[in-house]
Amino acid sequence: MRYARRAGVVITAAALGAALAGCGSSSSGGSTTTVTVFAAASLNHVFADLGKKFESDHPNTKVSFSFAGSSDLAAQLNQGAPADVFASADTANMQKVVKTKRITEQPQNFATNVLTIVTPPGNPKHVATLADLAKPDLKVVVCAPQVPCGSATKKVEAASHVTLTPVSEESDVTDVLAKVTSGDADAGLVYVTDASSAGNKVTTVSFPESSGAVNTYPIAAVADSKHAELAKQFDELVTGPDGRAALAKAGFGAP
Repeated sequence: MRYARRAGVVITAAALGAALAGCGSSSSGGSTTTVTVFAAASLNHVFADLGKKFESDHPNTKVSFSFAGSSDLAAQLNQGAPADVFASADTANMQKVVKTKRITEQPQNFATNVLTIVTPPGNPKHVATLADLAKPDLKVVVCAPQVPCGSATKKVEAASHVTLTPVSEESDVTDVLAKVTSGDADAGLVYVTDASSAGNKVTTVSFPESSGAVNTYPIAAVADSKHAELAKQFDELVTGPDGRAALAKAGFGAP
């Protein structure tokens, strides 16, 4: 199967890691089982921490993540990419995978997120409102419309009657953030959690219209997972008390 070039490298590496893991040995002498989790790019930091906890709680288990835009991940799953768990940044892309029956269980909503504006440190262009992003002399980056953060951007544009003319539309929210932190853009629309994780690399400008486009995050085990019980247990970690606490600390809202 052919996947997007960038994401395909990640998947190939994950798949190879899973294959090798079956032959590898852990420090305690047992074989290592790899659980492959496809997750929205905005979950990168919090899921990496939850993955470490899962590995600690499950000896001889490794969690391998593939982080990308939810639309890319859904497409890869529907083309047969191997995985055990899918966590999307919206319900629409999760339903694409449910429709093809690669996911047959009821997905569980585990978090929510909203957009915010980020600028380079100090906000040199003095962005104060969403409408400011429509100024012709401002270089703005957003997510592509098929990506959850891009879909949310379109919703806030429509609700506020603001039309943006971005210099680029990125495949995931991490790339939007990178354009701003590298100085290639004057402003971008990202999730509040991404702005928080960037720390002093950006200045955050909240805007009230963001409340009109709340993204809900669902998670589910992949139907043909070769590690169904571990996939279920990872889902339970994310949706349980430890997962909720970690997500809240990272700035995610309750589902």
